[in-house]
Amino acid sequence: MEATGNLEAPLAAELIGAGLHVAVVNPRQVRDFAKATGRLAKTDRIDARIIAHFGEVVRPRLRTLADVERQQIKELVLRRRQLSDIIIAETNRFRRVLPGTQRYIQDHLTFLHEQMERLDQDIDHTIKHSPVWHEQVNLLISVPGVGQVTATTLVTCLPELGHLNRKEIAALVEVAPFNRDSSLTRGTRVIWGGRSTVRRVLYMATLVATRYNPVIREYYQRLCAAGKHRKVALVACMRKLLTMLNTMSKHHTVWNHNLLLQT
Repeated sequence: MEATGNLEAPLAAELIGAGLHVAVVNPRQVRDFAKATGRLAKTDRIDARIIAHFGEVVRPRLRTLADVERQQIKELVLRRRQLSDIIIAETNRFRRVLPGTQRYIQDHLTFLHEQMERLDQDIDHTIKHSPVWHEQVNLLISVPGVGQVTATTLVTCLPELGHLNRKEIAALVEVAPFNRDSSLTRGTRVIWGGRSTVRRVLYMATLVATRYNPVIREYYQRLCAAGKHRKVALVACMRKLLTMLNTMSKHHTVWNHNLLLQT
């Protein structure tokens, strides 16, 4: 089935619970597949046939009951991100209005912070009661620059961490810039798509790591000294940090400065 803004999640869970094989796929991939096979018309009947054909040819990864459990905590993590964005927006509004209006915004901010605290407690409780997740979160936060929010987001939104090679995990998060070359023309490398939620927390962690993580700091300074634009250097550091986290997860090892110098 196609992903439909998480509306497909309850059905997927029921089907998996009934013992059926389920794969949830990106609608854009299915549409591109249809165009590549020359089927441009679009109706419900045609779409059903294309999705079935896509499944037969591409063989997408099947979901499991573990994925359903992960989806529950993933929703908590995403809700925390939503609340964080609302708090930032309300805080900015608070600074631009008169005192008579500020009290209403302050009441809303108080409510939002209470909700955030409850969410953090629920997320922390869920992580602690899962030995696998608890171990992985503790492993990730041993890295300078990686905090609890980043580690929790990686564990819940990037279950492939530690199961793919460095190129595959970078491509999945989209911190590997795409080439845009043709003949002798060399286009600007860009990153897009991928898991934006993961990339967002990884970016913030990398900003901290360029100051407090000796490996990332040295790598960032070396790139800047070589004339790389700061944003280009940051993306490169994001990829290096992700690679280190992937290696640590794969071998179940905590942060070790000396072992990771050559990562």
